[in-house]
Amino acid sequence: MNDIIEVIGKSLVQHGKNSDRVYLMKLCSEDYPCIINDIYNLAHEKSYSKIFIKVPGWAQEGFESAGYTVEACIPHFYNGKQDGLFMALYLDPKRKEKSNAALIDEIISLAKNAAPLQAAPKRNQNYHLANLGLEDAEDISQIYKRVFETYPFPIHNPAYIKDTMNDNVVYFGIRDKGQLIAVSSSEMDIKSQNVEMTDFATLPEYRSQGLASSLLYEMENAMRQRGIMTAYTIARAVSHGMNITFAKHNYIYSGTLINNTDISGEIESMNVWYKAL
Repeated sequence: MNDIIEVIGKSLVQHGKNSDRVYLMKLCSEDYPCIINDIYNLAHEKSYSKIFIKVPGWAQEGFESAGYTVEACIPHFYNGKQDGLFMALYLDPKRKEKSNAALIDEIISLAKNAAPLQAAPKRNQNYHLANLGLEDAEDISQIYKRVFETYPFPIHNPAYIKDTMNDNVVYFGIRDKGQLIAVSSSEMDIKSQNVEMTDFATLPEYRSQGLASSLLYEMENAMRQRGIMTAYTIARAVSHGMNITFAKHNYIYSGTLINNTDISGEIESMNVWYKAL
């Protein structure tokens, strides 16, 4: 069973035992500061070990007073003006212990030193890259089933894919002779003019061809045309490929979210990268 997404007050929250956390995805100013106690009580009631929040800079002081620490910061995240903060409160001290710390640091260093792209990434001329629609939901979900054993959102379900398409998420895909071989999505916050570049997946037999880079290039162009100002990603900290891909596209490393997300069968740390479009 996937973690639950619900509204508390007017704020959007995800929580559940898969990632063993409460995630405050979108804070409504009308709920502040009461939401601080609301999500703490929820985490305590469900015995979750972490509370993870994404909030505007103006809320930093209140959450810090409640024991939260900043794990990543994206400048000008909200409408090109207000910073966006990724903050955490650990209810179990063991959750804060970063496993694979040396490997994560090595990957960040490799990514930062990667040569930036000077032109559009090249791909096999027989591959076709395009926006995906409702009719592609089943194919999209099948790729995610093959690539991710578990995931923080129910992307294995075609109905969920369709719902997100109707809620400001744009999917991109690459096909080889009609077969979908790689996918990704742009999860837009249109009101705040930012977008999460996420859900990258390539079938195993088509990896190491730079398909994620091709997708990201097209995603950025599409988001610029929609007036989006800031792009970001939350990438698996132990993934050489994804961290290096974003660094090559001139994304800036912002911080590491420790033991944050249930993905591919276990809870992993995640790196935040951002770019002004």
